[in-house]
Amino acid sequence: MRVTASDLRVTIDGHVILDDAALTAETGAVIGLVGPNGSGKSTLLRSIYRAIRPDRGAVLIGQTDVWRLPARKAGRLRAVVTQDQELHNDFSVQDVVALGRAPHQGLLDRETADDREVVAGALERVGMTWARSRLFTTLSGGERQRVLLARALAQQTPVLLLDEPTNHLDIGAQLELLDLVRDLGLTTICALHDLDHALAYCDELVLLRGGRVVAAGGPVDVLTPQRLTDVFGVRGAFTTHPLTGRPHLVVAALNPADPPNRRVDADSTAAPTA
Repeated sequence: MRVTASDLRVTIDGHVILDDAALTAETGAVIGLVGPNGSGKSTLLRSIYRAIRPDRGAVLIGQTDVWRLPARKAGRLRAVVTQDQELHNDFSVQDVVALGRAPHQGLLDRETADDREVVAGALERVGMTWARSRLFTTLSGGERQRVLLARALAQQTPVLLLDEPTNHLDIGAQLELLDLVRDLGLTTICALHDLDHALAYCDELVLLRGGRVVAAGGPVDVLTPQRLTDVFGVRGAFTTHPLTGRPHLVVAALNPADPPNRRVDADSTAAPTA
C-alpha cells in the first residue's frame, strides 16, 4: 500500500525539528531515510507512525490520513520496529510476538486459534520458532530484533516502519535482518545510519539535513559525491562490490587542505553498473 507524507512540520520546545518534509513510498518499495545525526530522520519516521504529531501536514496510507484514525485502526495499517530494543521483563518470546495481535482484538478479547496461528507463522518467518518459550531478555541483540520484527509481522499490516533497526547489532546480524526485511515484500520505510546498507537494500532514498529533505530518488542519484561532501562532510565514490557485483559506496575524510564546500570532479559521480 502506498504511503504519502506531505508538508510535515514538527516543532519541539520552540525549535523547528522538521520543516516542509515529504516522501512517497510506492506499494512494496523499500524507502531509506538517511542523513547525519540530528537531521530529522527519526522525527520524520515518528510523524508517520503517530509517535509525534506534526504541527502541519498529512500522512496518508492509501487514501487514509493516519492522524485521523483511532490508534487501534492505525495499528492495522502500519507496524513499527524501533531502534531501542524494548525489554519485556518476564515476557516469553511468544508473548512478545502476540502483542502484535492487539490492533485486531477488542479490549476484553481473548487470544484465538487464528491469533496463535499468526504468531507461529511470524516466528517461523523470522527463524525464531526455536525460541518461542525463551524469555525475551535472555536473547542476543540480533535475536531480539528478529522477535520485534516478528511482532510487527503479527500485526499483518501492509506497511512496515523501522527506526535504525541495525543499531547495536554485529555485522552478521545486520545483514541477516536487512535481507529478511528486503524479502518481506511490504511497503517499508526505514531510517538507516549506514549509507552502504541504504545503497544495497533500498529502492529509493530520502536524504535529510537540518530537518529538511535535500534530495529523494534512486540511491546512486541521491548519494552523489557532492552531496556526501555537503551533507556528511566526507569524500565519497562508487565502486563495484567485489562479492555482490552491486554498486558499493566508499568514503574517506576530507583532506584538511580542501575548502569546506570542496567540488568533486564530475567523472567521480558516475556509479558502476551492477
